[in-house]
Amino acid sequence: MEGSLIEVAKGIGRLFLHPLFYWSFILVLLSGIRRIRQERMDFGTKVYSLFSEWKGNIFYSLLFGFIISVITLSAGFVFTVETLIALSIVMFVLSISFNFAALSPVYSIGITFAVLFLLPQFLRDTSIIDERWFTDVNFPGLAILLGLLIIAEALFLKLIKRHHFFPSLVRSERGGWIGQSRIKQFGMIPIFLLIPGGSLLPMEPYWPYVTIGGETYGLLLFPFLLGTQLAVRGNNPRVIVQRMSGWLMGIGVIVTLASISSLFLPAAALWTVIFAIAAKEFILYRYRVDENKKFAYFHPENNGLKVLGVLPGTPAERLGITAGETIVKVNGKPTSEVNEFYEALHDSSASYRLEVLDERGEPRFVQGAFFEGDHHELGLLFTEEPYRLKEKS
Repeated sequence: MEGSLIEVAKGIGRLFLHPLFYWSFILVLLSGIRRIRQERMDFGTKVYSLFSEWKGNIFYSLLFGFIISVITLSAGFVFTVETLIALSIVMFVLSISFNFAALSPVYSIGITFAVLFLLPQFLRDTSIIDERWFTDVNFPGLAILLGLLIIAEALFLKLIKRHHFFPSLVRSERGGWIGQSRIKQFGMIPIFLLIPGGSLLPMEPYWPYVTIGGETYGLLLFPFLLGTQLAVRGNNPRVIVQRMSGWLMGIGVIVTLASISSLFLPAAALWTVIFAIAAKEFILYRYRVDENKKFAYFHPENNGLKVLGVLPGTPAERLGITAGETIVKVNGKPTSEVNEFYEALHDSSASYRLEVLDERGEPRFVQGAFFEGDHHELGLLFTEEPYRLKEKS
C-alpha cells in the first residue's frame, strides 16, 4: 500500500513537470487576450474576462479525469513514454492555431494514432529515429481512450455555461452586419495512466491487461487538452449545443464499445479511429450545410431589437434577459433601432420598464431602477455597426 501511495505521489508530481500543464495556462491567457481585443473592436468594451473559456470547467475536468482514470487503471492499459510524447507534441501543434476545435480528441488522438501507426514504416531505412521506440504501442488502449474522451467532450458541451457563448459581429453575404455567437471552451483533463517502469507490480493475472515495456509499472498524471469551438449564425446557439452534444455522445458510445473489440481483434482499433474521424467530420459538414441554408439568427429586425449578448454583472443580467430574446418596447415605446432604445430608456431618469419576447415569442415585462454604477445601456449588446467603425466616422 505504501508503495502504491508513493507511486501516486510521483504520478501527480510528473504532472507539474509536463510542459503541456503550463502551456494550457498560456494558451487560455493568449486566447482570452485575442478575444477581448475583438470584443473591444466590436462593442467598445470587454464582454467576458480572461480565462472565461476555462471558467466553470475545472470541476468537470477533474471529475471526468477521475472517472477515466478509474477505468483505464482498472483495465490496466499501459502506454509507453514515447506514445505519450507523441500525443503531447500533436496536442501542442494543434493548439498553436488558437482554434480550440482542433483540440477535440478525435483529432489529437486520431493524428497520434496515425503517426504511431505509419511512422515505423518510414523509419525502416533511416537512422534518425529508432523505429523500436514505436513498436510497443497500445493501439487498443488509445482507441478506448478516444471513445471515453469523446464522451467527455459531449458532456462538456451538454454542461456548457452562458459565459462560453461569446458574441461578435460579422459581415453577411449581402454586406450588412449580423451577430454571431462563438461557442468556445477549454479544459485540461488530468488522467492517471500506467507507464513502464516504477514500483507497481502486477496484482492479478489479468492486470495489467496489456503488458508493455517490462514487469513493473509507474503512474503519470497526464494533462489531456480538450477544447470545443463553433461559430453559430443561423441558429439559437443553445439549441446547437444540445444537438451537437447528442451527436458526439452517440459517436463516443459507439467508439468506446467498438474499441473494446480491438482487445481481441487489434485491427479493429484502426477502423474504430477512422470511424470516429469520419463521423465527426460528417456531423460538422451537416451543421455547416444547415447553417448556410438559414437566415442569420441575430439580425436587425423591424419589430424589436434581438439581444446578441449580455454583459456580466449588469442590470440586464440581474433582470434575467438572455441572448436570443427581443426587446420590443422600452417605457411603453416601440423600438427597432439601437438609438431609439437608448433614447426611450433614459426618458425616465430613475426607472425603466421593458417588454421582452422570449425565444418562443411569449411576452413578459421586466422593470428596474437605475443605481449608481449601473451600466447606462443596461449591459445589452445588439447587432449594429461595430464600435471601431462608428469611432472612425
